[in-house]
Amino acid sequence: MQSGPHILIVDDHREIRDLVSRALTKEGFRVSTAADGHAMRKVMADGRIDLIVLDLMLPGEDGLSLCRMLRSESNVPIIMLTAKGEEVDRVIGLEMGADDYLPKPFGSRELIARIKAVLRRSQEQLSKGKSEPRPKTYHFDRWGLDTGSRALLREDGVTLPLSTGEYDLLIALVERPQRVLNRDQLLDLARGRSAAGIDRSIDTQVSRLRKKLELDPSDPKIIKTVWGGGYMFMPTVTHQ
Repeated sequence: MQSGPHILIVDDHREIRDLVSRALTKEGFRVSTAADGHAMRKVMADGRIDLIVLDLMLPGEDGLSLCRMLRSESNVPIIMLTAKGEEVDRVIGLEMGADDYLPKPFGSRELIARIKAVLRRSQEQLSKGKSEPRPKTYHFDRWGLDTGSRALLREDGVTLPLSTGEYDLLIALVERPQRVLNRDQLLDLARGRSAAGIDRSIDTQVSRLRKKLELDPSDPKIIKTVWGGGYMFMPTVTHQ
């Protein structure tokens, strides 16, 4: 019996399920397949899944809805598959909590490399979380970032909720203040995903954070753009 990581492939195209399943099995992975959300839930109820390869376009519940549901219930790594190539689809998928994004058509070798990378990063984050508990609150400028509620706390008592993407990016920034971080680094730190082709999603998240954090988003003082480099989180950060 194979003892490698258990991968669940969720795709309504039988040919893709069979092709990916064969390729992963040859690499030593255990593989289960599902054609829709109902079948996906049944597989997950019957055993532990280490990573899900999830197609965006599915009958019934689509991949984004399933991704949102999965993220609300677990931290299982998710790689989204889709035939769509527009940036908005990539951004939405990542905001829903996907760890990586691979457009169709794709090669089995690339998918396998992505799966191994996401599993490795997920394990590293899990190990780090066990050895270094994250502070309850980060304080900077006129804000507090509550890691329990995953919300911004303003000094006047106002609480602002954060999306998954906004929270993950802000954590990456507040833990590395006064450092220039390029888009690839931020993608890797925030979500542990491959950055190829999706770096513009960082710009979108930064823009949204600025609207919440800055007194004047058009003249940011907290998250500075470093031209040709990336971004820098400017305030001094303390935590408790």
